[in-house]
Amino acid sequence: MTGRLNSAQPYALGLFRIVIGLLFTCHGARSLFGVLGGADGQGATVSAGTWPGWYAAVIELVGGTLVLLGLGTRVAAFVASGAMAYAYFKVHQPQALWPVENGGEGAALYCWAMFLLVFTGSGALGLDQLLAKRQSASADKTATSKATVAA
Repeated sequence: MTGRLNSAQPYALGLFRIVIGLLFTCHGARSLFGVLGGADGQGATVSAGTWPGWYAAVIELVGGTLVLLGLGTRVAAFVASGAMAYAYFKVHQPQALWPVENGGEGAALYCWAMFLLVFTGSGALGLDQLLAKRQSASADKTATSKATVAA
């Protein structure tokens, strides 16, 4: 049983990355474009350049999209994790100690989920993996073509 689960681990991680990236992207799209209820639940958007809301929304949209696609996953997840840590400690934590009391469960969960992706990478089904395979295959072709010896 353990062997079967271990062999599926890259795919489970890839699915985890896709879901977290999609949900994170939705938060950014909601704040920047007013979709999915908007920033206030009434379709409003965050004013461009306002600190920290607009910057957080850009990180959510861009970082979430990169994580969703599995492109630059570790870097995008690192920035997103930091943004969510900032959101938790500056916005939620001053209201109460525990996330369940201060409404910061989402920020805390996204922070730790993204932090996990920093260490695990994109898993299966990510563009990072596809590009690495292509680069490796082209490097192998180049090495074999240079290895021809004239007699």
